[in-house]
Amino acid sequence: MIQLIDVCKTYNGDDMVVNHLDLEIPTGKLVVLVGESGCGKTTTMKMINRLEEPTSGTILIDGKDIKEANPIELRRNIGYVIQKVGLFPHLTVGQNIGIVPHLEKKDSKEIAENTVRLLDMIGLQHEEYINRYPYQLSGGQQQRVGAARALANDPDIVLMDEPFSALDPITKDQLQNELLKLQEELHKTIVFVTHDIDEAIKIGDKIAVMKDGSIIQYDTPENILKNPVDQFIEDFVGHGRLWKTPEMVRAEDIMNRAYVRIGMNRPVAHAIELMREKNCEVLVVVDRSGNEPNIMKGLVGRRQLMQARDHDVRMKDIMKTDIITVQPDTPLTEVLWLRDQHKLRFIPVVKDGATIGVITEPSILNVLSGIIPESEGY
Repeated sequence: MIQLIDVCKTYNGDDMVVNHLDLEIPTGKLVVLVGESGCGKTTTMKMINRLEEPTSGTILIDGKDIKEANPIELRRNIGYVIQKVGLFPHLTVGQNIGIVPHLEKKDSKEIAENTVRLLDMIGLQHEEYINRYPYQLSGGQQQRVGAARALANDPDIVLMDEPFSALDPITKDQLQNELLKLQEELHKTIVFVTHDIDEAIKIGDKIAVMKDGSIIQYDTPENILKNPVDQFIEDFVGHGRLWKTPEMVRAEDIMNRAYVRIGMNRPVAHAIELMREKNCEVLVVVDRSGNEPNIMKGLVGRRQLMQARDHDVRMKDIMKTDIITVQPDTPLTEVLWLRDQHKLRFIPVVKDGATIGVITEPSILNVLSGIIPESEGY
């Protein structure tokens, strides 16, 4: 775990670049520092490996104050990837990757085997690339080698300073995917700096949005999209961005918490009147005589009511019981697929057996237009 406690960084005595910053980065998570140029994100990251020294405050790694560590030793045990890669032009790819383990006087055979493994892991076949020089690589390939070099000494922590910002969009997207794939396998603690909110949302386990040397909001990508703490965050993230990432929209975000229940022993006549009064098309049938009044027993729609010949027929006799339901965390993409495949107009959202809301066509349309209703009033 990395902890920054009341950390400040000033230049020339009064130019506050990082302003009393508190930040906790969990072990094994990818945390993104994002913000506009000059917000202090890169300075914050550089203080973690003491490329910048804090003016005041404390930085702990696994509970130990980094001020007590030898800066050179500290950096050798923290991977570092920068925008311009910084490969040594006179060394081969293999030599570049193995340089830190070599400085650590690790076994040559072990270094060679690890270099081969890392090259294959980042998608560069070692037979083809290990003896090439940096000038013989594309920008994306150089960046992959830079990432492999950062991992070569098997550090617990990797710092990445806008590593993909100079790449074309296709290569950038590919390397972001590679990073996520690597992280799933290696579970490193990664601090990633970017000015690109789309990149932050795509790769981050948590995002720290910075402004004027301070963290304005520190949360998961989903919560930052759904619950921006102020106008600055909302403007920075961009209005409507959540709806461009429907995989982050869940059933609980689009369901109506107000829905109409009816007892399973109520007659058709009562159901018709209830539908007319509440202006709804479907009723959730519950057992009001039992101890679980929120447990759905079935659904009754207009079609079932129209087919009932006797208005004294009870809900339990005509209700539909083969019902497709979703959990609160079901993604919008899956909800839309279910609606399309099964021609559904009404999907109950169920948690621990109880119905907590319903998804209807109007609720989905409201969400897709950027409006999340707390209820539709029925």
